[in-house]
Amino acid sequence: MSKKEPFGIYIHIPYCKAKCRYCDFYSAPGARGVPQSYVDALLRELARNTRRPDTVYFGGGTPGLLSPAQVDALIQAAAPLPGAEITLEANPDIVTSETLRGFRAAGVTRISFGVQSSDDAQLRRLGRTHTAAGAAQALAWAREAGFDEICGDIMLALPEYTNAEFDRTLALLRDGGCTHISAYLLKVEPGTAFYRSPPAGLPDGDAAADFYLYAVQQLEAAGYRQYEISNFARPGHEGRHNLLYWNCNDYWGIGPAAHSCVDNVRRFWPGDVQGFIDGTIHEEIEGDCTVEDYLLMQLRLVSGLDIAEYERRGGRFTAAQRAFMRQCVSHEYATLDGNVFRLTPAGMVVQNAILAELI
Repeated sequence: MSKKEPFGIYIHIPYCKAKCRYCDFYSAPGARGVPQSYVDALLRELARNTRRPDTVYFGGGTPGLLSPAQVDALIQAAAPLPGAEITLEANPDIVTSETLRGFRAAGVTRISFGVQSSDDAQLRRLGRTHTAAGAAQALAWAREAGFDEICGDIMLALPEYTNAEFDRTLALLRDGGCTHISAYLLKVEPGTAFYRSPPAGLPDGDAAADFYLYAVQQLEAAGYRQYEISNFARPGHEGRHNLLYWNCNDYWGIGPAAHSCVDNVRRFWPGDVQGFIDGTIHEEIEGDCTVEDYLLMQLRLVSGLDIAEYERRGGRFTAAQRAFMRQCVSHEYATLDGNVFRLTPAGMVVQNAILAELI
């Protein structure tokens, strides 16, 4: 592997208590823990790495199903650099005060809770297994365990959604001590329970856009500065690991369905838990990370696209594309500050349409 800095490791934990009705991620529902055989397979792969990471991210699935001892062993094997950001995703009803203290003692610096909503009826509709009171308790336990970096997720444009539901969820996360909030629109993906049987009361595209813009405004007012299309943080608390993705830095994913990009080459693991445990599947090459990928990722960020850097990487905008960019500015979908092209919140709503013109 390259020695270029920075570098992150993503560790995929595919096990979860129950499959949410909107989820299209690779996961194995019905789990009450993570088999040691799976952890051993992760340790086997980590032993191949010779590069110390700046960030480690436990994603899933539900990484909170790991025991603190398993997390400790995986962090030790990853050998992160001093001061590394180490994130673990968890569902509020999976953790206890004891496990959170154990995760913190193992070296986890950042805990991320999939709260989604403060409305219990909405949570049941989504297939979530926690309650609003349970989320508040988990946040309190995280503070007591010594976590300074606490993250919470909010889903927008849910069935029968209102701004009032967003306000209550934001208040739950803010009062719970969250330093970082991810707020993203519900997407009904093929293969999910919602796709097979769509819920009643889903907002249309215009209403969803309005919910997003309202969320951006309210999060800013609450002290959470937007730095990416769906991510908001108190100053200095931005997620370092995900910034590796958006800035096209190196990251290595381990586990079935995990993706990597190292030295501008994208790889992935096939989605096969048992094959991963047995060592019968291996990473496969997906393709090169292109200048178009860089453009797409940079326009997710509030910091925007540095056009000179884009051109240094081999990108070029035609005269027609530059005219389109100026048109975006005139319609307040973007700003052009010197050589930096940034999407506004209104532009982020229609990001796909803008990218279609620029790629």
